[in-house]
Amino acid sequence: MKPKLQHNANLSLVFDFGGVVFDWDPYYLYRSFFENDRRAVELFLEEIKLKEWNFALDEGAPFSETVERIASQNPQYGDLIRAFDDRWIETMGGVIQPTIDLLAELHENGIPLFALSNWSAETFPRIRHQYDFLDWFDQIVLSGEEKICKPNPRIFQRFLERTGNRASNSLFIDDSPVNIQAASRLGFDTVLFESAEQLKEEIIKRGLLN
Repeated sequence: MKPKLQHNANLSLVFDFGGVVFDWDPYYLYRSFFENDRRAVELFLEEIKLKEWNFALDEGAPFSETVERIASQNPQYGDLIRAFDDRWIETMGGVIQPTIDLLAELHENGIPLFALSNWSAETFPRIRHQYDFLDWFDQIVLSGEEKICKPNPRIFQRFLERTGNRASNSLFIDDSPVNIQAASRLGFDTVLFESAEQLKEEIIKRGLLN
């Protein structure tokens, strides 16, 4: 077994999931309904205001009940909207493999890993058992369980309470500029995720990897 690297033992890495670790996109579900026409899917999702009510789901709204309410309010799209619950697993495009490779390297070197993600507490269990690498995280804090979504500063405070970490010793990684700004205002070190390669460079700068 190769020796672990010497690193800043006080620094913990805090990962967002969607767009950083997991490839999640409602297009993956709806493309089959719209002949793989991304623009048509985008227009449909805008019309049914999916972004708004998916945020509510991430914030703890009851999943099936909420989807059924939206379907009833938009009867012309009822079956399509219900598919978001019935076939939610199809919104998952798998993992972002370069990030998983980086997580493996970090885990092998004993670097503390945490997650702070906007995710429904009802849908996360649908995929939790499929990915052993999730066991590498010391703790996973989900908005759906806390009933608070990023960028609300209260979820960052809740994360610190749940984990016992300090903002000044936490490197928060997210692909959302708004979430990054919120974390920065609270004293977190931050990286706006663009790619696993770019993230690794930022981690190396902080002395966590060679």
